[in-house]
Amino acid sequence: MRQKTLVFLMVLLLVGAVAFAGGQPQRATAERTITLWTTEEQPVRMDAQRAIADRFTAQTGIRVELVPVTESLIGERVTAAFSAGDLPDLIYHPLAFTYSWAEAGILDTRAATEVVSRLGEGTFGSGVLNLVEFEGDSAAVPVAGWAQLVVYRRDLFEQHGLEPPTTFAAMRRAIEVLHNPPNFFGIVAATDPSQIYMMQVFEHVAMANGVDIVNDNGTVTMNTPQMREVLEFYRFLVEHSPPGNLYWQQSRELYHDNRTAMIIWSPFILHGLAGLRDGVPVTGFGPDPTTDALAGLSGFVTSFAGPSNPQGAGWVDVNYFGITVDADTEAAQQFIEFSMNEAYQETLAIAAIGRHPVRLGTAQDPTRFVRAWADLEVGDERRRPLSSIYSPEVIASMLDGLETGSRWGFQRGFGYLTSRLYSTRVIAELVREFTDGERSIDETLLLMQQETERLK
Repeated sequence: MRQKTLVFLMVLLLVGAVAFAGGQPQRATAERTITLWTTEEQPVRMDAQRAIADRFTAQTGIRVELVPVTESLIGERVTAAFSAGDLPDLIYHPLAFTYSWAEAGILDTRAATEVVSRLGEGTFGSGVLNLVEFEGDSAAVPVAGWAQLVVYRRDLFEQHGLEPPTTFAAMRRAIEVLHNPPNFFGIVAATDPSQIYMMQVFEHVAMANGVDIVNDNGTVTMNTPQMREVLEFYRFLVEHSPPGNLYWQQSRELYHDNRTAMIIWSPFILHGLAGLRDGVPVTGFGPDPTTDALAGLSGFVTSFAGPSNPQGAGWVDVNYFGITVDADTEAAQQFIEFSMNEAYQETLAIAAIGRHPVRLGTAQDPTRFVRAWADLEVGDERRRPLSSIYSPEVIASMLDGLETGSRWGFQRGFGYLTSRLYSTRVIAELVREFTDGERSIDETLLLMQQETERLK
């Protein structure tokens, strides 16, 4: 009897051991984890990303570890992790890094291309895919973006019979008619080289006239007749702006205060124009700083043209999901597809005012995500759906800007050079010195050419 009891106990122990060992892989599967580095590090945006990650985990059993990384440090963090063989699975990052990371072997471009294909290449705007085309692949998966805007007083343009500012000539004419300093300025140009904003505005103006930093052969093309026209026009803009170091803050304040006819700004101005932010009151249109009057009086242009480039150009900023070469590829792909499909409305809502959809819909419903985005609420202290503030035509024009916009160098594989021009500020400083009269246009063009060649 005792022998039978011992045998029985041994069997129980063996069964328990097998069950324990067999249970381990199941728990490991349930605890499968991917790491996502994100530059959306503000607390509210981190909370929104965690909510999406939690939904994904509930659906798939795959955990997502979110790691906030300051955008200015993302390049050096990724390079160090790559050297150590310790990259995250996914990186949410701006356009500026995508091509150079693909070229360095940090991104799994084939995995990204598979995601785009499964979601449907035709459901994306082609412009955002073209920006990161790499050796026949998509270097990363576009998530959201925005097109830079020429914001103008549509009411004043119409009152004076002026054409919308879609060309250098139309902008020049409107500025000449409406400029009345010191009370009212035709435009507020960007003149502070220490601010990235100046490079964004200048690059936009240059692209409008067909200027890129390199040609198809990779030769630097800064000292050209087209760039000469750009410098002459930019000097005109500066001459019809207030004095001093001007960047995004002054341009927005002056526009809100009814003291300028035109500024170049990102869509992050849209909820402020509608009086939804106490920190940026609308001060020039009556006693109520929360009025939405200015939103209704404003017009928006995403693409304008210089004399040497009649088709014009826009300036865009796009963010991407990059799948790294160290990733759990299948799990990373699943998370992107979830974020760009079932949870895409929530993905855009992380910062709806500046996260415009780059995937417009599905094959079955081609405008599904456009409609969803337009109905998202924007604002700070007060919130309203974007579609209740701006017309369908205005919303459509902003999305068109993502399709037609571009950036220096990226479509020719020299996006890294643009990043260097931004980080060194050398072009912005040369432009400022030229508009201040410190150097002739010929000397400026030569130095722009030489400095760009040096950074190449």
